[in-house]
Amino acid sequence: MINRPLPFFLEDRSGHYISSDFDEVYDRVFLRVARPPPSQAAHFAETTLMVYDTRRRSSSRRHSRPPPREPSVILEFGPNGSLGTISFVGSSVSLPMSQYLRKTSMFAGPLSRKFTGSNGEEYRWIYRGVKEHEWSCVDSRDYVVAHYTLKPPEKPAYNTSGNMLTIYEPFTHMAVEILSSLTIMRHLAASKH
Repeated sequence: MINRPLPFFLEDRSGHYISSDFDEVYDRVFLRVARPPPSQAAHFAETTLMVYDTRRRSSSRRHSRPPPREPSVILEFGPNGSLGTISFVGSSVSLPMSQYLRKTSMFAGPLSRKFTGSNGEEYRWIYRGVKEHEWSCVDSRDYVVAHYTLKPPEKPAYNTSGNMLTIYEPFTHMAVEILSSLTIMRHLAASKH
């Protein structure tokens, strides 16, 4: 029997990039993307999203309440769907999203972008480049690090949403970075930029 760590299987509860809980099916990590809570809304633009490490499973009761923790990442999008600023709260690093998530080449489309992770390695997001994956994240050797799959509307879902973000070992420590960069990519796709 092989004894190795399993990837993180994060169920995207809603399938909407602007507001969803990502609960790992084996209860190892719980992330959330949401608008700023009402107590902080006046300090942020209407287009701001926050990525939280909630450390507990979502529930219908909690879904209506803001997370009790500070966000790990703040995504402040610009007007008319444009890119804005990404801020990593724990390290106090803020930079333009276009600098953090760069086009892969001068002639690449807007849905082909790369970022440098906290480990110094470069990662690239690919839109519908792998069959059955809406998004795939690969490293510099084209090894799949993570992928995101949306449930096709015609398929039934039983007790789950059917939407899944899978993050492979040894990249699970980058879950917040991967979700944050995926959220920006999904914003770009929705905005057609």
